[in-house]
Amino acid sequence: MNKRTFYFLLVIFTTAFSSTVKAQILDPVSWSTSVEKISDTEYDLVMKATIDASWHLYSQHLEEGGPVATEFTFVESEDYTLVDSPSEEEGDSAPEPAFDNMMVKYFENSATFKQRIKLVNQELSVVKGEVNYMVCNDSQCLPPTYKDIVFNIKAEKAPATTEAKKNEANTSKESKEKEGSEKGLFSIFFIAFLSGFAALLTPCVFPMIPMTVSFFTKQSKTKAKGIRNAIIYGISIILIYLLLGIIVSAIFGADALNALSTNVWFNIIFFVLLLIFAASFLGAFEIMLPNSWANKVDKQADRGGLVGIFFMALALAIVSFSCTGPIVGTLLVQAASGGSQIGPIVGMFGFSLAIALPFALFAAFPGWLNSLPKSGGWLNSVKVVLGFLELALAFKFLSNADMVLQMHLLEREVFIAIWIAVFGALTLYLFGKLQLPHDSPLKHISVGRLSLGLVTLAFTIYMIPGLWGAPLNLISAFPPPQHYSESPYGVGNMKTGGGTATHTSEIPEGAHLMAPHNILAFNDYEKGLAYAKKVNKPVMIDFTGHACVNCRKMEQNVWVKDNVLNVLKNDVVLISLYVDEKIKFKGEAPDSKLRPGKKLRYTGQQWSELQQIRYGTNAQPYYVLMGHDEESLNEPVAYTPDVTEYHNWLKEGVSNFKNK
Repeated sequence: MNKRTFYFLLVIFTTAFSSTVKAQILDPVSWSTSVEKISDTEYDLVMKATIDASWHLYSQHLEEGGPVATEFTFVESEDYTLVDSPSEEEGDSAPEPAFDNMMVKYFENSATFKQRIKLVNQELSVVKGEVNYMVCNDSQCLPPTYKDIVFNIKAEKAPATTEAKKNEANTSKESKEKEGSEKGLFSIFFIAFLSGFAALLTPCVFPMIPMTVSFFTKQSKTKAKGIRNAIIYGISIILIYLLLGIIVSAIFGADALNALSTNVWFNIIFFVLLLIFAASFLGAFEIMLPNSWANKVDKQADRGGLVGIFFMALALAIVSFSCTGPIVGTLLVQAASGGSQIGPIVGMFGFSLAIALPFALFAAFPGWLNSLPKSGGWLNSVKVVLGFLELALAFKFLSNADMVLQMHLLEREVFIAIWIAVFGALTLYLFGKLQLPHDSPLKHISVGRLSLGLVTLAFTIYMIPGLWGAPLNLISAFPPPQHYSESPYGVGNMKTGGGTATHTSEIPEGAHLMAPHNILAFNDYEKGLAYAKKVNKPVMIDFTGHACVNCRKMEQNVWVKDNVLNVLKNDVVLISLYVDEKIKFKGEAPDSKLRPGKKLRYTGQQWSELQQIRYGTNAQPYYVLMGHDEESLNEPVAYTPDVTEYHNWLKEGVSNFKNK
């Protein structure tokens, strides 16, 4: 993990090697260092990252299989000792599209890290170290980067030493509101708000609306007093649920909530919890709080006044818990899995606001009651539908755990099959073909029920092609990715295609068939070049990365086209070089060409340096067509979503090779 001095050297190499290539070295993060004196012997080494707009830097604490975590190493010395591990400020957490929507913690605009040291030698003046990190934006991730960091111990809060400073001023945490965080919290609020309205339409809550209105009508002598009491009642409902969100946030804290989102065992616990909630909604049993709680609260509600109104709201929360509890539990699980400390608070605010508004409004304006539909069996049907949705959602958490453990028990086909079964059963229920314990006899199907049944039927049919490899873009965030499956081509599809190699026995040493296109590909430069010379074909170098979103877009949207796929299979030898590959070298690691005196740690660094030195760029994807003399056959290209343009580029390079 080493790549930091490379910025200055990259600029030099970009200038030296730029020819016809439109090179661009991206360096979205600059680092500054300072020192904070804690005591005569203890200091905090402060590392501050200034991050360009639209890019984000990752936390130090990430699960395996995700992006490269930020890591600090310090030169060992007898002059000081490290105290604990580097700390970091609170960041944001969100699903990372580049890594199959794994929940990751990241920073935008700026990030501050601190490492405390204890001096052994009071004369120590300088501490040296390095930072290894990865940055991504919405379309691409750069390969792991390494930079040197230096600290002046002799000055408290010493001037920052930076490498390629960019936009240093006004990057304080308070002045930089994180757009990603706002979007995540808004999503939590919106989903919670809709869930609150769904909870209203359950048999535990809906019938309580007229009861509440009747109470306020009798207790309020004037209309103004009735409106005031109704507002207090609504605010009390919100405060009760907000308190629940605050308790969850306070107990766990931001770091623990981030662990909830990525930890295997917490995902399994969430799966079990949602199964219990789903079973409750489907009628297997009821989750209820002790009756003694409701009795005690009812007595307090009889006191009248503001205190009585508050306890009436608390009584509502307790009595309706068998219906609202599973929804609240699911919301807290979802909010907690977002890793944001205020996520549960925002979720409970949205949920309680949706609950409180109708109660307060109907209590203030009792005449509106005439417009409400009558209670009946449809209320239990709402509850059952929510149960099916909770059941489907539960398997997302089990899938997360399975992918982290790489057990392959819940691969894509199995996940989709489970969802087809769940939503298929929901369709049968809505059409009246299934009946659950608390359902009323269904004499006819209402228009609303029929419409919802048709929607779920269409959705069920939509998912079926996913078993045969269809991407299912509408639900892409839920099932495992296509490569995490029994067959990349889908159930029952054993095709191998008609490219350079169609049978395993024909695959040359060092090559493999790239799924799902069945393109013969090498991941080693020398082996791929040797094979190209043997079969007398040009080489296409594909500088790519596991974290490269645009690389996957090219492979899924451009490479699959017949004219392009034919060239890739039959006219060129593909060498895919993963610049973020974290495979250690066998034997002695080679020297870094960009950082004299340093050794490379991973094979991905070797390919990243090759791209930077030879072509003056570090962005992926980047495609090069070259001959056996390793000279470019035409101008390399980057992300090219236009199929015709990309095909013409391929044909031009192949033609130039044949004419040499």
